[in-house]
Amino acid sequence: MPIETEIRSIPGPLVNSTADLLALPVRGGDDGPVAVTTGTGPGAGLEARLPAPLAELLADYGLKGTPGEKVEFPVDLGNGLVRLALVGVGSQTPADLRRAGAALARLAKGRSRAATTVASQRGDGEAVDDAGVTAFVEGALLGGYRFTMRSSATSADPVPAIELVAERPDRLSEPVRRGVALASATALARDLTNTPSSDKGTEWLTSRAETVARENGLDIEVWDEHQLERDGFGAILGVGRGSARPPRLVRVDYTPEGPAATHVVLVGKGITFDTGGLSLKPNDNMKLMKTDMSGSAVVLGVMSALAALGARSRVTALLPIAENSVSGRAQRPGDVVTTYGGRTVEVLNTDAEGRLVMADAMDYAVARLGPDSIVDVATLTGAAKVALGTGTGALFSTDDSLAAELIRAAEASGEPVWRMPLVDEYRDTLDSTVADLANIGTRSKDYGGPGATEAALFLREFAGGLPWAHLDIAGPGRSTSDEGLFTKGGTGFSTRSLLRWLAG
Repeated sequence: MPIETEIRSIPGPLVNSTADLLALPVRGGDDGPVAVTTGTGPGAGLEARLPAPLAELLADYGLKGTPGEKVEFPVDLGNGLVRLALVGVGSQTPADLRRAGAALARLAKGRSRAATTVASQRGDGEAVDDAGVTAFVEGALLGGYRFTMRSSATSADPVPAIELVAERPDRLSEPVRRGVALASATALARDLTNTPSSDKGTEWLTSRAETVARENGLDIEVWDEHQLERDGFGAILGVGRGSARPPRLVRVDYTPEGPAATHVVLVGKGITFDTGGLSLKPNDNMKLMKTDMSGSAVVLGVMSALAALGARSRVTALLPIAENSVSGRAQRPGDVVTTYGGRTVEVLNTDAEGRLVMADAMDYAVARLGPDSIVDVATLTGAAKVALGTGTGALFSTDDSLAAELIRAAEASGEPVWRMPLVDEYRDTLDSTVADLANIGTRSKDYGGPGATEAALFLREFAGGLPWAHLDIAGPGRSTSDEGLFTKGGTGFSTRSLLRWLAG
């Protein structure tokens, strides 16, 4: 679903607002919490209308000003009762304001309009900087995100509008625009991920890529199953062989005006549903598998916002799309497939299919595109989730500079990643007795089974020696609850990080 909340900036003061939910920031610190209403700024004049001094209200509710902390109560500002929220903003860093935005959006669900000075005024009387405003907008829009197929409205519907009350509303226009672009790209990724696989077949996802390309002035090329056969994409064909929905490969190109700084290839895993194939998943594991195309969703989200954010690099997206299903035609354990680059792979586990389709795409990128770097994104291994939990993505890379850039972008986006080692001692476990490679480690039991590392080492074989990074988002790519910026389902994790890396 498109973003449902409009963010707009208006002149103050907040006390004159006719919104049905008002929000004041509460800073935390060593000297205790402080509600920001000082001076003649947008929050001025409100305290005189409250039932008690703000310091007493903070103490009574036990607020500390921690980011995302919130409480609300009724006040009469002269036109009947409205709700006033006190929202913790910590020290008002971008990370703190992002959490505050998400908290306010959740509090505002079901209301007609909210107004706040949270992104406008600091406790020292200065205006919140642009990065802080952008982060607050990201948090507010993503905290209020929903994906629903219900036939009627509910009290949990997002608030239609959040007004940022400021002395100079025009100053907020650009950071708000950037925040909306980042959040909208992430919402697109979430929508694609959350769509049920009954609708989300390979042709459906391809058609959505065509829509994104058309709406954003991007070039697109699609390989159907016959063209994949003609051009030698044996791994994609092998994974998709068991499904009645034939596989696809989609290429989307963004070319900025003027000379491009670099050429980056993004590869996104696009398994529209993953049964595990003949290496069948348990039922509980299969319930989440409509989200196994999260990598492609993230990459499409990124492509949708590159022009809006002024990215100077040329970017090519490759989306290998297949459904890993079960039938009499399905790929079998022990089968051997030939990738686009001519290497043979023994398929020892049909549930290790994502790396196969991505290998074909990476082979194509190296042979035909000659990029400066390749970055792939995938919900690839349960081992990454075991290692890092559900809040942190696993980053593997052959290039220290590329890894450092991605880590900085992830930190700025509140999407933490942790660089994992490419342990060369594990490489020979991918040797096959009948093919060039095996798709899973053949001796994992000897040292505990480093599944995420083995998958990364497998993909490295197809990077052609180029600077390459692999983001395994199996943990943070899905959320099982509504918390912070996340809602239950696909999260679009790494969309904003990649956009900050590519567009600054």
